[in-house]
Amino acid sequence: MKLLWVISGSLMPLDAGGKIRSFNILKELAKKHDTTLFVFIGDGTEKEHRQLEQYFSKVICEPIEIPGARGAGEALNYAANLLTLQPYSMAKYNRPNVKRALAALLRREKFDVLVCDYLFTAGAIPWDVPCPKVVFTHNVEEQIWRRHFEVTRNPVWKAVSWREYRCTGRAERKYLNMADEVLAVSQNDSDHFAKYLDSRKLTVIPTGVDVDYFHPGNEPEEPESLVFTGSMDWMPNEDAIHYFCAAIFPLVKRHLPKTQLYVVGRKPSDRLKSVGAADASVHITGAVEDIRPYVRRAPVYVVPLRIGGGTRIKIFEAMAMGKAIVSTTIGAEGLPVEHGRNILLADKPESFAAEIIWLLSNPERRQEMGSEARRLVEFTYGWATAAKRFDQVLERAAKNGSWRLET
Repeated sequence: MKLLWVISGSLMPLDAGGKIRSFNILKELAKKHDTTLFVFIGDGTEKEHRQLEQYFSKVICEPIEIPGARGAGEALNYAANLLTLQPYSMAKYNRPNVKRALAALLRREKFDVLVCDYLFTAGAIPWDVPCPKVVFTHNVEEQIWRRHFEVTRNPVWKAVSWREYRCTGRAERKYLNMADEVLAVSQNDSDHFAKYLDSRKLTVIPTGVDVDYFHPGNEPEEPESLVFTGSMDWMPNEDAIHYFCAAIFPLVKRHLPKTQLYVVGRKPSDRLKSVGAADASVHITGAVEDIRPYVRRAPVYVVPLRIGGGTRIKIFEAMAMGKAIVSTTIGAEGLPVEHGRNILLADKPESFAAEIIWLLSNPERRQEMGSEARRLVEFTYGWATAAKRFDQVLERAAKNGSWRLET
């Protein structure tokens, strides 16, 4: 089968959950299919993307210019986009040169299936081209913006979140209805889409993890330390750390004053860096070559997300490394985890802090919970399993055969 995979924004480096998910599934699919990757990039990573030619038949990089987050350039672009009904989070990627290049490619070559990776990519797809189209969703984007609107107190950001919530919901319904197949990463997301989609074209793709790369180590832990990993230019992650440092961490340190927090991930904002500058117990690392030493060193892995959708690959990675985890229910949403057995879930600052304190004070229970977490992911959630399910959907789309994948 000849496959065209289209993604907005860079795929490389693999420093975000969605990128990791897409790359690992795509790499598995490319072992079987003639695969072209079309990516529109704006961050100087073309050289890294060229290295993907070892996996794929062809890699096409179309350059775009994306202004820095929350700078003057982005403000001007956002203001211009107010004249449209398109969400800014989609419009900033779907530039005219991208649409022209993609349309030209589809005129030159015939593909059996086109995969639209992320909702944001959908605005660049020429939907009238007679090729089956599969949309791979990583979140319910409408839901993320609704949650932003609900938790923010800044009036300007509240107005922005409201507009993105409404416009994103409209775009999500439009493009998912136009697709031949829709892939969701959790049953929660699939249930949301089923409110306005024919459920026969919805399939849940299980979250995977590389259990050989992410595995427990023998390094000694740093007593009374916590770790969070994630791309810090993803707004739900930044919100999570600000929330944690303001509402939860002080409660932990009231009982365990020597506790340290390590926030590991690319592109922390100046506002987030200022948190680390003001509190010597908060360490904002920025991008690191390898997150595993940080995760292994910390006795407890925290996921204090208040906003989000899809599933958190970071939790599966921490589980594969045998870590004790404390998460909000939103943080662990869509994952097959069990409170009290392989994870602890808490939504109030007081209960979240209490779970952390209990784990830090009980090393034997931490080890038991980490071992249960490792067992959950070790034999069931490899990337090959997710890719096999994905491939069945692509085959069905290409053949225009029966709707529903039998389970």
